[in-house]
Amino acid sequence: MANFNNSLNRHISEEEVSQFPHWYSPETGICHSRHGPRNLPSDPFLDVVSFIFSNQHNGVSALIDSSTGSSLSYSELHHLVQSMASGLHSIGISKSDVVLVLLPNSIYYPVILLAVLYLGAIVTTMNPLSSVTEIKKQVSDSKACLAFTVPEKVEVFQVLGVTPIEVPENFNLDLNSSRFSAFSKLVSGDIDLVPRSLIKQQDAAAIMYSSGTTGVSKGVVLTHRNFIAMVELFVRFEASQYEYSSFKNVYLATLPMFHIYGLSLFVMGLFSLGSTIVVMRRFNINEVVKAIERFQVTHFPVVPPILTALTRTAKDLHGRSFRSLKQVSSGAAPLSKKIIEDFVETFPDVDFIQGYGMTESTAIGTRGFNTKKFQNFSSVGLLAPNMQAKVVDWTTGAFLPPGCSGELWLRGPAVMKGYLNNAVATMSTIDKDGWLHTGDIVYFDQDGFLHIIDRLKEIIKYKGFQIAPADLEAVLISHPEIQDVAVAAAKDEDSGEMPVAFVVKKHGSSLSQEAVMDYVAGQVAPYKKIRKVVFTHSIPKSAAGKILRRELGKLLTSRL
Repeated sequence: MANFNNSLNRHISEEEVSQFPHWYSPETGICHSRHGPRNLPSDPFLDVVSFIFSNQHNGVSALIDSSTGSSLSYSELHHLVQSMASGLHSIGISKSDVVLVLLPNSIYYPVILLAVLYLGAIVTTMNPLSSVTEIKKQVSDSKACLAFTVPEKVEVFQVLGVTPIEVPENFNLDLNSSRFSAFSKLVSGDIDLVPRSLIKQQDAAAIMYSSGTTGVSKGVVLTHRNFIAMVELFVRFEASQYEYSSFKNVYLATLPMFHIYGLSLFVMGLFSLGSTIVVMRRFNINEVVKAIERFQVTHFPVVPPILTALTRTAKDLHGRSFRSLKQVSSGAAPLSKKIIEDFVETFPDVDFIQGYGMTESTAIGTRGFNTKKFQNFSSVGLLAPNMQAKVVDWTTGAFLPPGCSGELWLRGPAVMKGYLNNAVATMSTIDKDGWLHTGDIVYFDQDGFLHIIDRLKEIIKYKGFQIAPADLEAVLISHPEIQDVAVAAAKDEDSGEMPVAFVVKKHGSSLSQEAVMDYVAGQVAPYKKIRKVVFTHSIPKSAAGKILRRELGKLLTSRL
């Protein structure tokens, strides 16, 4: 797509205006949603947990453990959330305290997170495979005072002075064990003693970590209002577009609940619909096939690598075991045209959609919707209700009309409060008019569908996970034999992108690629590991000293 350097001050003729679609304003450059606005709660004193459970539905089973078949009904879920909130209050957790959750997917995950928010406390989530260094950094930054964690990380939190609560792997099976006595006591709190602090929609609810458009990971502060908007504008709105009843839908949760994509759906949004969520502790394609058949899964949200694995497996099984599937939705990273075509060909009767969102926008941006009359598999969908967008020339700042590519800006009730304790990063990401500068290069077609082209921001998307190059560079530069370093993304068919380190060795060093990769692997979560090392004589940088990552990409291409 060619850039269209539309001057902000240029007069637009009536003839030109008539050629633009009705959802785009040539005077302001603002794209509006083609969907009508949704009513959001006006009560300033409303928390997201109360909002979720206030929605009436006919749902019966809320959560099912895929490995054991154990289930939790909606009435039991609500009771457990209140019990856990009471238990947390009894050990001193109150409004604005930060509770860290470092767990894989489990039935207990939503119970813990919703209980924390029910008290007005703040949750911060982490990948259970995070390294000691990463845990220490997030604890220090977020000021977490309590952690729900896996057994192997208990000692880490004790050393850091954070009270650890060990959470059982299997629902109900391990609660009588002495090692889980602290958790058992919390989840058995007296609901009649649950205190309700006065919680405002504008109060912080979560601190989710993201690298944003550049630099190291930063704490994204999301409010109760942000999450309420997510529930209404993402989950409930999408459900309203379909004729079938949401409480009969069965979702398979393989996406990590610590990530904004999985958290939005499986920890919050779907409970407002009464849908059933089958929880899988970790992704395994063979177990996915079994779960879809056993529990008659209808909806399967995925990231690109899972979509690829699903398509390959379905071809081997010739379509068997997937008859219950109604919809597969993909997000968190771009999809190639071939991957989409392969899936649609393999699953002709399954509704396939893509979506776009960021941690900074509480997973809200665009969402696909297909009908028999119109299908657009390649786009990431239409702009969500109540959200506005601009496409802006990243060099001149001029806004661009549909059909022209530029940086995407978003504005609306889902945009974060800001980055934790980082006013400079916040101001460089959200401007004075409330526009979130996403760093993604996009264009809207004439029908209002958004297409992702590229991105300005530096983050690497490995299997849907975000990796901040600056985080890996900080680890690498601490190696005594490395003089300079830069990290960039390389395209990879299976993972989407993988991190590659460009290393300048100190004079006389005999450092090997394996030694560099092992050094990093010992200090970061497995998904952040360096997958390839390129030794070079210098790192391309601007006059101001900024790493030119696009030049690194060219360097990598020349080496292949």
